[in-house]
Formats: sequence, C-alpha cells, structure tokens
Amino acid sequence: MIPLMKNAFLKEHETKLALADFIIKSDRLSMDEKCFEFERKFAEKQGRKHGILFNSGGSANLAMLQSLKNLGQLKDGDKVAFSALTWSTNTMPIIQMGLVPVPLDCELETLNVSSAAILERLAQVPDLKCIFLTNVLGFVSDFEEVKAVCDKNGIILIEDNCESLGTETNFTKAGNLGLGASFSFFVAHHMSTIEGGMITTDDDDFNEMLKIVRANGWDRNLTAAQQHKWRKKYNISSEFEAKYTFYDLGYNFRPTEITGFLGLFQLQFLDNNILKRQENYLRIEKTILENDDLIPLRHNHIKTLSTFAVPIICKTKELRERYIEQFSGAGVEIRPMIAGNMTKQPFYAKYVEAQYELPNTDIIHENGFYCGNYPELSETDLQTIESCLMNY
Repeated sequence: MIPLMKNAFLKEHETKLALADFIIKSDRLSMDEKCFEFERKFAEKQGRKHGILFNSGGSANLAMLQSLKNLGQLKDGDKVAFSALTWSTNTMPIIQMGLVPVPLDCELETLNVSSAAILERLAQVPDLKCIFLTNVLGFVSDFEEVKAVCDKNGIILIEDNCESLGTETNFTKAGNLGLGASFSFFVAHHMSTIEGGMITTDDDDFNEMLKIVRANGWDRNLTAAQQHKWRKKYNISSEFEAKYTFYDLGYNFRPTEITGFLGLFQLQFLDNNILKRQENYLRIEKTILENDDLIPLRHNHIKTLSTFAVPIICKTKELRERYIEQFSGAGVEIRPMIAGNMTKQPFYAKYVEAQYELPNTDIIHENGFYCGNYPELSETDLQTIESCLMNY
C-alpha cells in the first residue's frame, strides 16, 4: 500500500534516536528554550518578524481569531469570510468566536479563492471585516490582487497555510500575505513534530496577544517591557500577584519542549523536502495533462510549488468513481479534496443559516480527491500513481 504519509518524520530513524537522547538528557519538557529557539528560526526561515509556537495548527487558527477579538479588531457578529474549500479548524473557530461565517468560492484551476471571488462576495456582503484564506494543498491564486482588494476595503487578512509551507510566488511566500498565518506540523504535513503548529506575523501587538492567548491569558512568556505594560495597566504590584493574573481570554495551547526539539531537528530537512515534493508533483502532472478525463491545475504564477498532496479533479462524478476504484485497487490511499465544500458538512448547517452559491467548490466536492506526495515516494510508488491516472 502507498499511504498518505509513510513515516512520522523525515529521516525517521535519525530523528527518533536524537529525540530519545534529548528526552533522556532534558531536565524540563514543558515549554522552554527549544520552543523559543524554534519560533525564532522558523520565523526567520519564513521571512517574518515573529513566530508563536502552538500545540497544533487548529489551536493556532482559534488563537488568531481570539486574539483579533481581544485586540478589538473583531467583535461578536462581525462577518468573516473563509475559503469554502478548507478544513474544519479554519471554519469552526469563526462560529466558536461568535462571528458570522461567509464562504468564498474557489477557482477550479488553482483550488484557491481569487480576488474576483472576493469582489463578487463583497458585492453581496459589503461589510466583511476579515478574510480567513486557506492556501490549498500547496497552490495559491492571484496573491497580489487579493491583498490589494483587502487593503482597499479595510479587510483584515489572515491565512491558514497549514498545507502550503514553502510555496512561493514572485509576489510573496504563502503565509506572508496578511496580518498572520498558521502552519501545521502534524504528522502528514511538510514538517512533523507529531502534533504542533505555528503562527507567524510582523505585527508586534498581534504577536503579544497571541502569546497571552496561548497561555491562559497571563503574561509569563512576554518580554519584561511587555509585562511591565500589562501590570501597570491593571495595577499589579508584585511578581507574586502577577503569576496568577489573567489579562484577557485565553487557552492552554502551549507546546512541549519535544515539539520545539523536533521542529528544530526537522527544519534542517525542509528545503530538500519542498524541492522533492515539487519534483514529484511535476512528474505526476505530466500524466494528468495527457488525460482528458482530468482537469489540470494552473501554477505558472508559482515559482516554488510545495504540494501537500497530489490533487486530482475529474470532469464528472462518475469519472471520479472510476479513478477512485483504480487508486484503491492499486493500494494507493486517497482522501476527499480536503473536506470538500465546508458548508455541506453537518456542523455547518446546525449553526449557520445563510447559504451562498459555490459552484466551483461544489464541482471539487463532487469530482475531486487526492493522494499523498512526500519525499519517501519510491520510483515504484510514483509509477503506480501514474498508472492510476491513465485512461485505460
């Protein structure tokens, strides 16, 4: 069988030996210096000023919206648009935060929300306050125009970049478009810390609030100057009292030192990981382009294509059933295209009444699926995937 991901880590044996040695020698495994070092190095790698490490990418998504509410940039009842082709932890936090979700349709040829889709929704919902954009499976749309539309209309832009670490256009890296972006280090993603996530941002206030939100609403992981500011504001006169003072709404989303250590160790393999994923996809894509049953994806605007998986869109639902049989028969593990149209999920209808037309997302929901793409795919694995994509 060719699974979605073969190993928990790149260089699995080497990583496990290093992790075992680290655990044996460490005096402390709760969040500490390894986490902070990983934050600094990941932010530097991404080209952002700040990195804030979390226990998961889903927690990072929730923390971004909570932080925006704590800062007064969003309030109950504000309308937040989101990519309809996405994962649950991109959409659920909007509902959980008392905000109003507004879905955005995607382009068939890029899988992503374009500036045109945003303008179309703005014509219907002119009071959008925020857009939570998902960069889907390593692909992106017209980044520069998306940012221009948000800037012109005063819309806060945040990204879920959990599937697109390393993708880059001539304009910017995926994850560097808006105020902040989340990343996932779950086992099947570009980098694995088993569980884990990160937010990167250039905004000092957002960074500060994210650290408050991550740790129960207190100030323990802030700088001395930041702590002084909060304690002065609320007349906290002693270090003793400050230990259990909670300044705003938060959670326990803290990572462990194991997360920090694994992140640092895996970071050394990231560049080769990204290049191998791109190489695999471009090879497999040749077979897709030769098959009239399938819709090819456009990426001529992307200079580094860091695909999370190999997305496949069939021209009809019936064709999808046929290709699912081919993949399953060959022992290749597959999944629906993320969660398809998120507005069709059971939880969404329970909590959200308003419905919008999402024709392209519906096509992908009905006709799409994906298989894994990662550096450990062997020549035989790649040939098997290619054979599954042929029109016999």
